[in-house]
Amino acid sequence: MRILMVASEVNPFVKTGGLADVVYALSKEEAILHHEVSVVLPLYNLIQNKKQFPMRQIASFDVHLSWRRQIATIFQTFVDGITYYFIGNDFYFNREGIYGYQDDIERFAFFNRATLALINFLNKPFDIIHAHDWQAGMLPVLVRENERENSLFTGTKFVLTIHNPAFQGMFDPNLLPDLFELSFDLYENGAVRFHQQASSLKAAIIYCDKITTVSPTHAIELLTPEGSKGLDAVINYRKDDFIGILNGIDYAEFSPETDYLIAKNFSSKNYISGKKACKVDLLKHLGLPSESEQPVFGLVSRLTWQKGLELYLPGMEMLLQRGSIVIALGSGEYQYEQALENLRATYPNQVGIYIGYNHELAHKIYAGSDFFVMPSLFEPCGSGQMIAQRYATLPIVRLTGGLKDSVVIYDGQNAKQANGFGFEEFQPYWMNLTLDYAHRIYRNKPVLRQLMRNALKVDNTWLRSATKYLELYESALGGKKL
Repeated sequence: MRILMVASEVNPFVKTGGLADVVYALSKEEAILHHEVSVVLPLYNLIQNKKQFPMRQIASFDVHLSWRRQIATIFQTFVDGITYYFIGNDFYFNREGIYGYQDDIERFAFFNRATLALINFLNKPFDIIHAHDWQAGMLPVLVRENERENSLFTGTKFVLTIHNPAFQGMFDPNLLPDLFELSFDLYENGAVRFHQQASSLKAAIIYCDKITTVSPTHAIELLTPEGSKGLDAVINYRKDDFIGILNGIDYAEFSPETDYLIAKNFSSKNYISGKKACKVDLLKHLGLPSESEQPVFGLVSRLTWQKGLELYLPGMEMLLQRGSIVIALGSGEYQYEQALENLRATYPNQVGIYIGYNHELAHKIYAGSDFFVMPSLFEPCGSGQMIAQRYATLPIVRLTGGLKDSVVIYDGQNAKQANGFGFEEFQPYWMNLTLDYAHRIYRNKPVLRQLMRNALKVDNTWLRSATKYLELYESALGGKKL
């Protein structure tokens, strides 16, 4: 199968969030499964400065956005079995940042139109064009409306993945003919109209053959006004073509058996001694008493309201009063950073924090903690809980989005299946009750170790996820296996 991923950011070149991880990991896994995978993204200034990825220029052509004439310079490289194409244009992409500019709509209109020109230049049909979020959302519209007679797209099917419904690519509908050479009729007939503007995300939902999001539960949430940020009516309209597929994690990076950043490698055969060594190392690393037998509650997170810090902070205070150890790594909103500093000042022998991000420390926290806390207000997929399970660290989560799909909570009766703890209501009472339960289970070593063994067995590989995506592609192609 010939697959083209179209995205605004992709590892290992540029990343601001989980989108880059997903596109890279999914593409790599599909390539491993012997499919021909290409990725196209803008050539940002950040990418140009990365000299470790040699590129060669393969083309240069004009792209017209109404009266605007811009040149798209195309570069190519190969990484992990994936062909990467970069759309270069200094006016649009040679900037310090990636997003957040007043002309973002014009920038990504150029990206979509240059991508279409690139496909025509390559002159080879793709079976699947997989668009990610609003930045790639107008490409299927351009193809379906302006390339109807182009045999290059006769068999092509479009798939959209919604990573973040809060960003909808809203723009003045008068820009349809101006930036995209599309008829204003598409606004008047409702195809791209959303809240009296045009939306590239809504347009993609309407024009793509299949729509996905990053977990089954988040798919259900996107059918509601709150979960979809108002897109529920549009998504419900395409409900029969909409599915949630849980993301995976990189098993090569996060492997307790080979991870060189942790104190002792371990597997299901020696996880008790391995975890103990990692716990001692973690505590020493942060200057805490390493002989402690108290449970360690770890956090690796952006420190924002979305991550449930309003529940986390009072919950940790309760645990600290009981003698537990709390370790947190992250940065974000000032009040949460200060609240963590205050906890450390009050409990200096029980709290270890790092404001910012530290790759090595993150691995040590995943491996050395007993519990990993993720009380998110919303979490489309999440990866921390899966990484924690990989290291036999039991996640404590609020049951939302991918957290609900990836954690089997212990209810006192299902020790052979459970691999974590959880609660549903976003209230301190339920958070504290769950933390208290985990704290008590920590003393019940037979149950605790059973849950840890269960966590080690969970399949969070990208192979699982990629297989489901390939099944979806085949469905879009009418059951045709390539």
